Amino acid sequence: MQQTVKESASSPCNVCEGSNVSVLASHSRSGKPLRTVICQDCGLVWSDPLPHNPRSYYEDDYRVAYKGTFTPKPKHILRAGNVALYRRALLGKWIAQPKKILDVGTGGGEFAYLLQTLGHDVHGIEPNKGYAEYSKKEYGLNVQVGFIQDIQQPDSSFDLITIWHVLEHTENPFDVLTKLCALLKPEGILVVEVPTIEATCQSPKSTFHEAHIFNFNLDTLRKLGEKAGFSEVEHKISGDGANMTIFLKKCGLPTNDLPLKIAGNAERITGIVKNHTALKHYLTAWTYRRFFARMSRMIKEKQETANFESGKKLLDTLYGN
Repeated sequence: MQQTVKESASSPCNVCEGSNVSVLASHSRSGKPLRTVICQDCGLVWSDPLPHNPRSYYEDDYRVAYKGTFTPKPKHILRAGNVALYRRALLGKWIAQPKKILDVGTGGGEFAYLLQTLGHDVHGIEPNKGYAEYSKKEYGLNVQVGFIQDIQQPDSSFDLITIWHVLEHTENPFDVLTKLCALLKPEGILVVEVPTIEATCQSPKSTFHEAHIFNFNLDTLRKLGEKAGFSEVEHKISGDGANMTIFLKKCGLPTNDLPLKIAGNAERITGIVKNHTALKHYLTAWTYRRFFARMSRMIKEKQETANFESGKKLLDTLYGN
């Protein structure tokens, strides 16, 4: 049986609002101190204490820290373009007809541009100035520089909102989902994709890092959505088990008038994290398949971007425009 030391958190759980936590990890993937806790009542995992005012970091430094550039490099455009094609297939019927769509965390604009070429009325918001300005200039996108709370649109504006790998970076995911719920039309759809804390495809030492403030599994993400005024329509897990995508329908107003605790979830997550050891990781064939796939991808990317002229030309070729 897993033994954990129960402690208190400096801020309440974003899902169930409890403060009964256990420490799940003490360091980040970079080896720096990072106290990561898990709520014993629902299983939400987060960095405690929460970072202080990360806004300037995401405006100016995040892309440089993780991509080494202020604007997308050709390989990043190609990579994101392929991800955009995957997301188009993932959305399927939800984008079969023209819609007014908000893409939260537009990045370099590759997915928003694909939606635009499909005939949708696309709006984006991106905190990083360099990436946002690039997407506006290169693809003619309607992208606002800023954060979710800065969105300049009236309530009930959108048929569909997508938020890919953004929610885990936010200081208050509940507030974010509440804001997005208000921006959706009645019965509008919110598509949320985040890494799952239950993933075991990565090295155990890479599980936690500073930029991912919150870590979800399907149960905590679903419960947070319900609390914010949504109901789940469907969900999908990526082939490697790293990411989960949940489709949420706007069905009401945010509420605390529902059971927020998730029995057994904390024990389940703790067991998965603690049992994902380096020895088990490096004894699995997937670890090596993933490594060689990455090497192959790098070679292919170099070949496909050798005659790079512009992001638009690269994506037009990739998307078959």
